[in-house]
Amino acid sequence: MLKLKPTQLLKHFPSSLQLLSYSTSNYLYCHLDSFLSTNTSSSTLQSLLQSHALIITAGNSNNNIFIASKLISLYAFFNKPHFSTKVFYSFSIPKKDTFLWNSMIKSHFSNGNYSESFEYYLKMRLCNTPPNDFTIPMVVSACAELRWEVCGRYVHGLVSKSGLLMENSAVGSSFVFMYAKCGSMGDACLVFDEIIVKDVVAWTALVIGYVQNGESEKGLECLCDMHRVGEDGEKRPNFRTLEGGLQACGNLCALDEGKCLHGFVVKIGLGFYPVVQSSILSMYSKCGSVGDSYASFSELVDKDIISWTSIIGVNARFGLMKECLDMFWEMQVDGLFADGILISSILLGFGNFMSEIDGKAFHGLIIRRSFVLDQLVHNALLSMYCKFGLISIAEKLFCIIPNHSKESWNIMVHGYCKMGQQAKTIELLREMQQLGVKIDSNSLVSVIFSCSQLGAICIGRSVHCQIVKSYLTDNISIANSLIDMYGKSGNLTIAWRIFNQTRRNAITWNTMMSAYTRCGHFSDAIALFNQMILGNLMPNLATLVTVLSACSHLASWEKGERIHCYIKEGGYELCQSLATALIDMYAKCGQIEKSRELFNSMKEKDVVSWNVMISGYGIHGDAKSALQIFQQMQESNVKPNDLTFLSLLNSCVHAGLVEEGKFLFSRMEHYSVKPNLKHYACIADLLGRSGNLQEAEALVMSMPISPDGGVWGALLSACVVHNEIEMGIRIAKRGIDSDPENDGYYILISNMYSSMGWWEEAEQAREIMKEKGVGKKAGWSAM
Repeated sequence: MLKLKPTQLLKHFPSSLQLLSYSTSNYLYCHLDSFLSTNTSSSTLQSLLQSHALIITAGNSNNNIFIASKLISLYAFFNKPHFSTKVFYSFSIPKKDTFLWNSMIKSHFSNGNYSESFEYYLKMRLCNTPPNDFTIPMVVSACAELRWEVCGRYVHGLVSKSGLLMENSAVGSSFVFMYAKCGSMGDACLVFDEIIVKDVVAWTALVIGYVQNGESEKGLECLCDMHRVGEDGEKRPNFRTLEGGLQACGNLCALDEGKCLHGFVVKIGLGFYPVVQSSILSMYSKCGSVGDSYASFSELVDKDIISWTSIIGVNARFGLMKECLDMFWEMQVDGLFADGILISSILLGFGNFMSEIDGKAFHGLIIRRSFVLDQLVHNALLSMYCKFGLISIAEKLFCIIPNHSKESWNIMVHGYCKMGQQAKTIELLREMQQLGVKIDSNSLVSVIFSCSQLGAICIGRSVHCQIVKSYLTDNISIANSLIDMYGKSGNLTIAWRIFNQTRRNAITWNTMMSAYTRCGHFSDAIALFNQMILGNLMPNLATLVTVLSACSHLASWEKGERIHCYIKEGGYELCQSLATALIDMYAKCGQIEKSRELFNSMKEKDVVSWNVMISGYGIHGDAKSALQIFQQMQESNVKPNDLTFLSLLNSCVHAGLVEEGKFLFSRMEHYSVKPNLKHYACIADLLGRSGNLQEAEALVMSMPISPDGGVWGALLSACVVHNEIEMGIRIAKRGIDSDPENDGYYILISNMYSSMGWWEEAEQAREIMKEKGVGKKAGWSAM
């Protein structure tokens, strides 16, 4: 058989080869033309790879800028920036122009590779290729996303020299965005002012910058300025601008402004954007407008998990838990699965409104249905059970959580403190310190309060040192709690020093006044109140009650009257607590008629108001009026408490009303009030003063609780008055058994023995006192 070489075969068919060559070339050029004109969105990765292969075959892969740029952009579109990089470096021309560098920078920027994007910008500068108004916005935005303010400032310097900043609004807007993202709103404003033609992008960057940096009020002002100057379409707010404005209204709880902005959105026809609709719903939710939130929610066509979270969250915030659960089930029917944020908002709603049974039931539902149990849900469960007071369940949950977050620890610290378990609070703090867990300000306040309650001032001082080292002394809540702790321990010097070094709010002033009042420095408390008024600070209800208490202790009618005038002139509402404080002040200052006048003017009286009036008459020795007030109290259906009966018994003691006192003591059982040691001391004193010593002793001996020094002292005083020496000695011995450190019992026994001429026994009592190391307290005079 005849065999021919390929070359010989081609010689026999020259026309066919030319035709084939022409057809192949024509196909490649047609495909190349199609590739360059193809829309990115209509392409696929497979077709791109095929096109790239044909381009390499045609020899156009390493010398055509437009083809290389197209390939770089398409690979970036398909999230293949590493392929874009290979194309870029395969380009054979050594001098790559700005257009190609921009394609490469955009390739990485659009895929979130911000550091690589900036790196290519630096390489571009090293190659002496000048950036243009397309390069700079991408590079600066990359710096913004990375929070590389220093690098952004470097680019800003170069751009300022080239004049691009003044000429191009997009460049200026990118710098406004970058400085705002880095938290430098002052610089963002300066750049914004330099832009000659401010378009909607520049305004939007400034508005959103203010909102994201916690200056929502300035953001709204900026939006108003934009609307005022926005005559053409380039300066009118777009949906992004309005999203920032609505967010600002929500942050400020500015419902009226939010409604106005909502109306503007509808007017200019931007209400159909999903992002705007979601922002409107979020705004109404943050402002607490349940009705408007539901109306906005109903208008949403596509309700996503964020929308459901907003509407369920606002209902949970107002305790509308039935509505929350109804919507929760409706969301399940729509095929959406609840995330941790939504579940935690429902749990917090149960906790805030003390819905214990429903909260437990929902917890069971979460477990049965295998809903998300992430850190947010765990923390919400801990918080809910702590608010219910079920600290044991919270402890169990805390122990089974695999990885405790900082929030989990702090919730437990606050929970222990709330339940009065101060020792546990401090113990948990120590554990957190050993593990290096950061304690938040609320937990520090709880720990300081626990130290104050336990009298553990040394631990409180160590916590104070930690606060100083952590630079948390500027926190007002922490400073207030430290002032309170040192004030309760009697260390007014340190309390005053902290007061002078911190920023002050009304609570700070109140805490310092309370510290002075508690330590008996009543004049200093009043002076501090005067200082507060001179500083044009508005005292609140607690301030006025505290300073009136100081006036009461000083029995300073003039100062109390002056404060009452201030209350009238200041237009303060005379609520129960304030009226009660005034009644107490006037009674203790000797103005019992004024007290009664204020008391009669009160529309509603609580048990404290009645007690203060009864006590006021008791102080003035008017037991008859005190009993009349008690009779009125019974008729008004206000239930008396232990302090009511203590004030009444004291009144009977001073007036010598034995039968009335005995009746009142027996009447306590009718109101389910258990007598305490003070009540027994009063009734013992009443019986003893009237000479009924045997009855008084029998009452004391039958007490269900052990008598204290007050009870034994009342009996002893009666024995001395009525010269019942033998009984007095007997009572004093019992008093020594209950309180061996009390020098008064030994001295009374010695004096009683001496009065009977039993000198040896008197001396023996003094010797026993010395043997036990009990010293007689030195007398002192207030003069």
